Amino acid sequence: MPDYAEVADGFTMPLADAMRTQRAVRRLRTDPVDDETLLAVLDLATKAPTGSNRQGWEFVVVRDPDIKHALARLNRQAFSIYRRWARGQARGDLKAARMLAAVQWQADHFEDAPVIVVACLHGRPGPISMGRAAFYGSIFPAVQNLLLAARAIGLGATLTTLPLWSRTQARRTLALPNDVTPCAVVPLGWPLRGGYGPTTRRPVEEIVHVDHYGNRSFLRSHGAGGATLETD
Repeated sequence: MPDYAEVADGFTMPLADAMRTQRAVRRLRTDPVDDETLLAVLDLATKAPTGSNRQGWEFVVVRDPDIKHALARLNRQAFSIYRRWARGQARGDLKAARMLAAVQWQADHFEDAPVIVVACLHGRPGPISMGRAAFYGSIFPAVQNLLLAARAIGLGATLTTLPLWSRTQARRTLALPNDVTPCAVVPLGWPLRGGYGPTTRRPVEEIVHVDHYGNRSFLRSHGAGGATLETD
């Protein structure tokens, strides 16, 4: 597997290219990820904005087999419930079925990932929705930076919160203080197969609303005269 010197040039990838080809890469090799590569990705994660510039994040890098096994057990417990719902949703939908198969693979091999990064934040999300939004708004930009950095160098990664279904157990597993909240889990490793590539998304014109919901004034026909397709 490559070391940092072999992949460092990947960080020069144009941002738009990284965004257009970012995928959830769940099938990972067991080969190690060297410290220099890992720290470079995490360093870029910390360049993200954060509320009041508090930079209250902490990243727990898990390599210990016993701790990875404990996180894998939590992940499988949550996935066993999620799978029942997802199977119904995927029935007759080949694309959804493929995605579910990848999530199943990850659940079955969760502890085999060479590195599992748990993104944490000082404090606790409050009961008020505005406070909760502000709280998580200070960590998820850093998580997205981490994912984009991983994509740039071809390091497989995906964001999951399934292992955090019980923050109490997750906190105990990671020996986190009571005032540090685990927010996201990112298994990292070199892709087993496939990896990154172009993604399929709904046209942006279909999801952009101007001034109020339902006014999709950007939704235009690419046919003659650019006539609007909207009737409301």
